[in-house]
Amino acid sequence: MAPSRNKTNAVGLEKHDYRGAESSLCAGCGHTSVGSQIITIAFELDLQPEQVVKFSGIGCSSKSPAYFMSRSFAFNAVHGRMPAVASGAMLANRDLIAIGVSGDGDTGSIGLGQFKHVMRRNTPMVYIVENNGVYGLTKGQFSATADEGQVLKHYGKNELPPMDLCLEAIVADCGFVARSFAGDPKQVRPLLKAAISYEGTALLDIVSPCVTFNNTATSTKGYDWARDHDAPLHDIAYVPLREEITADYDPGDASTVTLHDGSHIILKKLDETYDPTDRVAALRALEHAKEEHTLLTGLLYYNPGRVNLIEAERLTDVPLAQLSEAELRPSEESLHKIMAGL
Repeated sequence: MAPSRNKTNAVGLEKHDYRGAESSLCAGCGHTSVGSQIITIAFELDLQPEQVVKFSGIGCSSKSPAYFMSRSFAFNAVHGRMPAVASGAMLANRDLIAIGVSGDGDTGSIGLGQFKHVMRRNTPMVYIVENNGVYGLTKGQFSATADEGQVLKHYGKNELPPMDLCLEAIVADCGFVARSFAGDPKQVRPLLKAAISYEGTALLDIVSPCVTFNNTATSTKGYDWARDHDAPLHDIAYVPLREEITADYDPGDASTVTLHDGSHIILKKLDETYDPTDRVAALRALEHAKEEHTLLTGLLYYNPGRVNLIEAERLTDVPLAQLSEAELRPSEESLHKIMAGL
């Protein structure tokens, strides 16, 4: 019998084991590319699908989790409320790997309050925003990230300035903030891997063109504009702890970021010197990119020192979901003591 050509990873799974249902998204949608990269990195990182939990809200983006990792548990929350559900799940079971997928409407409009507070609380999760500048599921109205002056056939001209979700995240003290473009899988993959290795909230704002409603040459969320105006801060390589750490760069041309689990991101500088640990510089770079009409991509900000929600709540090493009722319930004696003090 001829040997199987299918490659298995360290947990004995093949790449197709990380796939989901057949997509119902429009052909060419950037969201499909993002889901494809999640499948790839999950296979390469040897993730156990049953350890991953997926969260989403409402919108085209929030359908995405159905199309990857079908063996993982998932919760499709109401519009804009995905962060609260994810926070509750992670408080109950700290051993899970949480991947939340949202959109610019789900995050930047009805869910903005939830977005800001999950950044502040630093819930351990990967927070992906599939950002296309429109409400694609409800026929292409302007979203909070739509370009000022953008014209849509059925909705006229947008008179409001766009919201920069990366800037909002950095202001809220998110410790891992990155931006990428769905049409650049080479950059998306290492950023996703690094985000999973981060022990707090890791925001990935991925410009993901809506081919049906917002893919014109003038839209900053379209394929042509993004390719022509992409300004990457660095070439990115992700090196898991189990691999020998090597790189082919000259001294001074790259910096290495060590993640919580001991893995590394190697940032090879391109045209400028950029320190992702400098919060003020990150804010300044985003403002400069806005003025220059460029799409700044890469790891924008990284702060490994932030206390995450699990640590702040001083939870036990054993997940709450795995404790017995006797361990979770206060004793009668302790309750009497509390009542006596009132």
